[in-house]
Amino acid sequence: MATPNFILINDNQDLTPQVQAIMDFMSLNYHELLLEQITETTFSKQDASAIFLLSSQRGMDNALDKLRKCNGQIPLILVVEKREEESIPVADEQKVFEVLTWPTRYSVFNRLLQRLPKSKSEPVFMGRKDRRDNKGLAGNSPAIQLTRSLIEQVAPSDATVLILGESGTGKEVVAQAVHKASSRRNKPFVPVNCGAIPGELLESELFGHEKGAFTGALTARQGRFELAEGGTLFLDEIGDMPMPMQVKLLRVLQERTFERVGSNKTIHCNVRIIAATHRNLENEISEKRFREDLFYRLNVFPIEVPALRERAEDIPWLVNDLIARMQQHQKGNLRLTTDAVALLMQHDWPGNVRELANLLERLAIIFPGKVVSADDLPEKFQAYSIPDDLDINVDFATEATVSEVQEDERSLIGESIKPVSQLPDSGMDLKEYLNSLESDLIKQALEECNGVVAHAAKLLNIRRTTLVEKLRKYDLSS
Repeated sequence: MATPNFILINDNQDLTPQVQAIMDFMSLNYHELLLEQITETTFSKQDASAIFLLSSQRGMDNALDKLRKCNGQIPLILVVEKREEESIPVADEQKVFEVLTWPTRYSVFNRLLQRLPKSKSEPVFMGRKDRRDNKGLAGNSPAIQLTRSLIEQVAPSDATVLILGESGTGKEVVAQAVHKASSRRNKPFVPVNCGAIPGELLESELFGHEKGAFTGALTARQGRFELAEGGTLFLDEIGDMPMPMQVKLLRVLQERTFERVGSNKTIHCNVRIIAATHRNLENEISEKRFREDLFYRLNVFPIEVPALRERAEDIPWLVNDLIARMQQHQKGNLRLTTDAVALLMQHDWPGNVRELANLLERLAIIFPGKVVSADDLPEKFQAYSIPDDLDINVDFATEATVSEVQEDERSLIGESIKPVSQLPDSGMDLKEYLNSLESDLIKQALEECNGVVAHAAKLLNIRRTTLVEKLRKYDLSS
């Protein structure tokens, strides 16, 4: 079988040498093109397995639109730096086969290559519905697909959105997804929990105040509306807002103006409002606890977030997503067997995704870096049985051994072997840098060759005896 052919579209000078270094090390056949070289006929004669767009955030939209227009059936992989991942709009994620954040792990990169279509007749899946979407919208169930569809429909407009759902379902995640997919994505996203702020302080929190407006107002202060100017204001738990504040909020929604506490100067605002609540607002209206006119102002475009028990088939994807986030925030690491995930899928989850996240964080503390089996789960999960026809087909951290977990942690690529393009002002220890680079490459060669020293030496183009000496030098075991 011919070696797969890849195309690198260079739109980020910093990423290019790093990705090239990995492809060279893996003996992948690729060639590089500049974005300005791409025309409508560029890919018509190309027999490539994938196109890697090495993109910067600034030019991402134009680059994706151009490649989508010129490209046919070749899978498009967007490579971005980790710090830019959170600012990628949902609409842009849906244009590509995969988003690969850099630096990445060798195992992640390898699995991505394995998921690529094996032939042109095999359909190319566009979009990341099999992976995490904006920190929590993970899964492929009809319920979460509908939620994603509603987000995509409403995001381009400035319509007010009302997000409904039980506590812990991820209503703020949905609000952030709407913001990131909108034209306001480069402006602030400002959240306010209306239920957590005392009623007498909420007006000042939202609209700000002038110096001396009340006891303790030692300086003037901007409110959340001013902080969110041009962006999105997320009013969480709007159902807990006191009635007097509801009247003032209604005025802002109608007139798009407000005054700071202690001031008579009118301030105009350009803010998109997204509200959320776990309460049934129609019942609250009948109980005289919520204004009907405010409800109709907020309920322009409702999005109901499904409870976790209504989309149990998404739990494997959520587990994968939540563990990845724990690793990113250095809150621990673990793996789950498929049997353990099968038990999790049978639970009702009254606390929804928040309850699942708390369980995984607790397991990471109890079993740090280990594989969690069904027997390791808390007692309440032992009442469930593992189905005979268990079929969990998800690319996530299951059925792993402890050594695989540890090796995967060591196989971070793009960070551990990141080339230095410019000497730091403070200088550097060149010997230490080169030793670290050499050690990382040897580890990856051994992993690629299943620990066979002779094969790894051939892959590194050095003699076997030389590699043995280097293994002793760096205290590595084959």
